[in-house]
Amino acid sequence: MFDLVCIGCGARYRSDAVIYTCSKCGHLLEVRYDLANINITRKEWLSRPISVWRYRELLPVSGEPVTLREGGTPLYHLKRIGEELGIKELYAKHEGMNPTGSFKDRGMTVGVSMALQLGMKSVACASTGNTSASLAAYGAKAGIPVIVLLPSGKVALGKVAQALMHGAKVISINGNFDRALEMVRDLCEKKGIYLLNSVNPYRLEGQKTIGFETIDQLNGEVPDRMVLPVGNAGNISAVYKGLLELTDLGFIDRVPMMTGIQAEGSQPVVKAIKQNLPEIIPEKSPETVATAIRIGAPVNAEKVLNTIRMSKGTADFVTDAEILAMQRELAQKEGIGVEPASAASVAGVKKMAEAGIIDLDERIVCVVTGHLLKDPETVINQCAPPIECDATLESLLAALQL
Repeated sequence: MFDLVCIGCGARYRSDAVIYTCSKCGHLLEVRYDLANINITRKEWLSRPISVWRYRELLPVSGEPVTLREGGTPLYHLKRIGEELGIKELYAKHEGMNPTGSFKDRGMTVGVSMALQLGMKSVACASTGNTSASLAAYGAKAGIPVIVLLPSGKVALGKVAQALMHGAKVISINGNFDRALEMVRDLCEKKGIYLLNSVNPYRLEGQKTIGFETIDQLNGEVPDRMVLPVGNAGNISAVYKGLLELTDLGFIDRVPMMTGIQAEGSQPVVKAIKQNLPEIIPEKSPETVATAIRIGAPVNAEKVLNTIRMSKGTADFVTDAEILAMQRELAQKEGIGVEPASAASVAGVKKMAEAGIIDLDERIVCVVTGHLLKDPETVINQCAPPIECDATLESLLAALQL
């Protein structure tokens, strides 16, 4: 059993309500379970295949889920990068290994399942790319029409290609993501379409399983710090919520320090944390090569500020140059291919470690959110082109300088 609860005034709404924010005060909602009546043990969870649906007792879907076998993503020990930084236990949870190549699949398996459970006939989102790709795929699996709004010229081609191929109706608007989100919220309200951006509390329920899996993959140990890229701020907030649920169930005895990393040209959350502001000040013209986190007015700002502060975490920014450098390091030193926004989390750890902001003895898990092939243009632009040679052994040896 669960309710939707306002994180501002505490108003409660029925689980079958189609609602995204509190009708009384306008604040965000979250799913609250009757944890006292949830009978599950970690041993039972561990007996199931690792996936989002391993943890179904802490998810709101009552029927058969719409699934593409999401979750169960690898947790890599970043030995070479960690050794260079002096951090023995530095890990990357590679969410790019989900079905459509990003962490958004965790949210969409739950969100689209809930759309069907609530009797909705179509779904929509605004997106910087990954959300659109994921919603298009899960909408196709469910047999439900999908509408996607994208900021024109601001979305990596790999992500647009996915949305188009999976059959979504893709609309490119002359405005940024924040404007696209305003428009799609208006559309959904007026036309009875189900909104699946991260303002939807059910979608975040799927994303919290990143934290559950991390604990399981560390054999029940809790990381000292979890570091995530921050765009709309739903992911870091969701992971924290899930870990609090594990503490309430007695499965863990503490939560990690939740640490958010933004790009220098799009850092409203970082500024609010560093200046100790009660709320964020939106950035009107966010700009960064990391398109997935190019968001100036994160819809989950209220949740992320609470997440970072209550967990005694922090927030910091990295430059585009630092993001791209870490993208190359992850690929060339660890064999892990990620899109630019994903590299922000590890780049943030490097910056904070070198500045003495974090303890090098911490066990640190960085969430890398999307696959390298999401944004091939950025990869090509920063790498040397292939070497050309004639089709002879002599020419090959000369090219290789052997």
